[in-house]
Amino acid sequence: MLSSDDQGHIKRSLKTRHLTMIALGGSIGTGFLVASGSAISTAGPGGALLVYALMGIMVYFLMTSLGEMATYSPTTGSFVKYSSDYVDPALGFAMGWNYWFNWTITITVDAVSCGVVLNFWLPHVPSWIFTIGVFIIITIINWLSVRSYGEMEYWLSLIKIVTIAIFIIVGLAIIVGIMGGHSAVGLSNFTYKQAPFVGGFPSMFAVFLVAGMSFQGTEMVGITAGESANPRKDVPKSIKSTFWRILVFYLLSIFVMACILPYTDKNLLSQNVQDISMSPFTIVFERAGLAAATSVMNAVVFTALLSAANSGLYASTRMLYTQAKEGYAWSIFGYVNKRGIPIYAMIGTLTISLLVFLTQFLGKEAYNYLIAASGLSGFIAWLGIAIAHYRFRRAFLAQGHQLSELKYQALLFPFGPIFAFILCLIAVGGQNIDAFIHWNWESILITYMSVPLFVILFLYYKIKYKSHLIPLNAVKLR
Repeated sequence: MLSSDDQGHIKRSLKTRHLTMIALGGSIGTGFLVASGSAISTAGPGGALLVYALMGIMVYFLMTSLGEMATYSPTTGSFVKYSSDYVDPALGFAMGWNYWFNWTITITVDAVSCGVVLNFWLPHVPSWIFTIGVFIIITIINWLSVRSYGEMEYWLSLIKIVTIAIFIIVGLAIIVGIMGGHSAVGLSNFTYKQAPFVGGFPSMFAVFLVAGMSFQGTEMVGITAGESANPRKDVPKSIKSTFWRILVFYLLSIFVMACILPYTDKNLLSQNVQDISMSPFTIVFERAGLAAATSVMNAVVFTALLSAANSGLYASTRMLYTQAKEGYAWSIFGYVNKRGIPIYAMIGTLTISLLVFLTQFLGKEAYNYLIAASGLSGFIAWLGIAIAHYRFRRAFLAQGHQLSELKYQALLFPFGPIFAFILCLIAVGGQNIDAFIHWNWESILITYMSVPLFVILFLYYKIKYKSHLIPLNAVKLR
C-alpha cells in the first residue's frame, strides 16, 4: 500500500509555447504530410479548400468551447471531467475510456509506422527493432517530467511547422514562376476539366472525414491545461494562435498543392508512409530542384510520427490518471510520483500498447481490427466537448452567474457548440456511406466499431450506477 508521503502531485510546468506546439504537433501529422493530396483528388481543388475551411471553423468553435471551460476550471484530462460534472457521469466514464483506448492504440500505430519509415534508410533491419526503440524513447521522455515532454514536443513540432512554412514559400514561388524551371503555374488547375468542384456534394462529403482526421489532436490543449503554469492566461492564448496557424497552414498548403498538381495526378492518391516519394510535399520540393526531397520529407514524417507517439503516451497516461481520480479506474492509476508523473497510469498504458503491438505477430487481422476500432474515437471526443460546453454555459447562467465572471468567453454561443455537434455527427455518420449503400455488413462493422463500444460503456455505467442527466442547478461548476 502506498502512503501519502510517497504521493506527489501534478506539476504546472508547461508554458504557453509548449501548449501551442503540443496542439500544433498533435494535429499536423502524417495524415496531412502524406495523404492530404487525396482530398484534392477526390473533391477537386475548390472542394478540398471549402471542406478544410469548414472543418477549420468547426474546430475553432470546439477549441473556444474547450477554452472557456478550461480557463474556468483547469484540470488534467479536462473534457472528461467536464462531461461528468456538467452532463452525466456515464458520459464522462465512456468518453474517458474511449479517448484512452484511442490514444493507446495510436501509440502503437505511430511506433510501427516509425519502423517502416526508418526502413527507407536501413531496409535490412527488421522494422520491429525500430518500433521497440521508439517505445523506449517516448517512455524515457514521459518518465522524466512533464517539462521534458513539453520541450520534446516543442522541437518536434517546430520541425513540422518550419517544413510546412518552407513548402508554402517554395510552392508560391513555383506558382508565380520564380522557381521550378517552368513558367508561372497560376490558377489553371482550378479550371482544369471538372475542377474546381469534382464530384459535387458526395465527393466533398467523402473528404469531410479526411479533413476532420487532419485536425484531430487540437483538443490536447484541454488535457494539458491542468499542467500549465498559468492556464487562465496560457490556454486562451494558445487556442487563438493554434487555430489561426493551423487554418493558414492547412488552407495555404492545400492551395499550393492544388495549383501545382492537377486533381487527376495519380501521386495525390498516396496515403501511406511507404509512399513518401509520391507525397505532394515531396513532389513540390523536387520540382523546386531539391534533389534530396524524398530523404528530407522522410525525416520530417519520422519526426511527425515520433511526435504523435510521444503525445499519445502523454494523453493516454493523463486520461487514465483522470479516470482513476474520477473513480472510473483502479485508484493506483491516480498515483503521482515526486516528479509529477502518474507513473502507474503510464506503465498500464504502455503495457496495453505493447500488447496491441504483439497482436500483429499473432495475426494481422486482429491488429487491423484494433486500429479500426479506434477510428472514430476522436470525433466522439469532440461531440462530448460540444455537449459539455452547451451544458456548462446554461448551468453557469442558471445558477445566477454573469458572463463577465468568465476569464475567456467562447463566441456565438449557443451556435458554436451546436454547429460543431452537428458537423461531428455528419462526419461520424458519413465515414463509410458506400458500405451502407451496398449493405456491406463487414465493412460497416469495421468502420463503426468504436461507436457501439462507446454506447456499451455509456449504458454499462448508466445501468450499474443509475446515473442521470444532472439538473442545471445541481451542476458542479468548480
